[in-house]
Amino acid sequence: MSTLSIRDLHVSVNTGDGEDKQILKGVDLTINSGETHAIMGPNGSGKSTLAYSIAGHPKYTVTSGSVTLDGEDVLAMSVDERARAGLFLAMQYPVEVPGVSVSNFLRTAKTAIDGEAPKLRNWMKELKTAMSDLHMDAAFAQRNVNEGFSGGEKKRHEIMQLELLKPKMAVLDETDSGLDIDALRIVSEGVNKAKAETDAGFLMITHYTRILNYVKPDYVHVFVDGKIVEEGGPELSERLETEGYERYVNTAKAGS
Repeated sequence: MSTLSIRDLHVSVNTGDGEDKQILKGVDLTINSGETHAIMGPNGSGKSTLAYSIAGHPKYTVTSGSVTLDGEDVLAMSVDERARAGLFLAMQYPVEVPGVSVSNFLRTAKTAIDGEAPKLRNWMKELKTAMSDLHMDAAFAQRNVNEGFSGGEKKRHEIMQLELLKPKMAVLDETDSGLDIDALRIVSEGVNKAKAETDAGFLMITHYTRILNYVKPDYVHVFVDGKIVEEGGPELSERLETEGYERYVNTAKAGS
């Protein structure tokens, strides 16, 4: 049983003109093993900032609050230490890594997390199975990471990492963006498979309910102006689909 605990998290970002802009304004969230939490909110509300702050992106500065994983201070860890501790981030815009093959990248990551290299024969079998399940051509294993991949292929590769690295906590930042109907179904099946095999906790960041029709959340959090403004079960996402975020945004403006 693992727990990711976020308490009164405040985060700012440098705007490039020498000033810092506060993005997160006191986020409280607890995610346990086996739970799926969905964060929904309008553009610019700080959802991705939360994801990248948890992962340790240097662009974002935590000004106060805490993030712990099983009682350990995540904010005191380097980015690679966070990954080894069991945190995983599927990025909204996965980056290309020229000169590094998918196979070598994944095996190196697995070795760093486990502390020893997986047996090559077993590893290649796992890799082949994961690629097949995600409808990825086996030839992609020898291609450079995300180089020349379509948007859907990049997202499938992110979920393949999730399946093979088996984190304790996974943050999926708008994994559904840019996916067509078939790719969305395949990616969602991969997420559900990873959930079933690892009992990891999931934090899913999305604008829409479509991925939540495949990956059922236990909790839904409405995120506006850098904080959670309402929480509920799956029925909350259905209400948001009908009503949108306007009343939350108006309330936030009135209070600012």
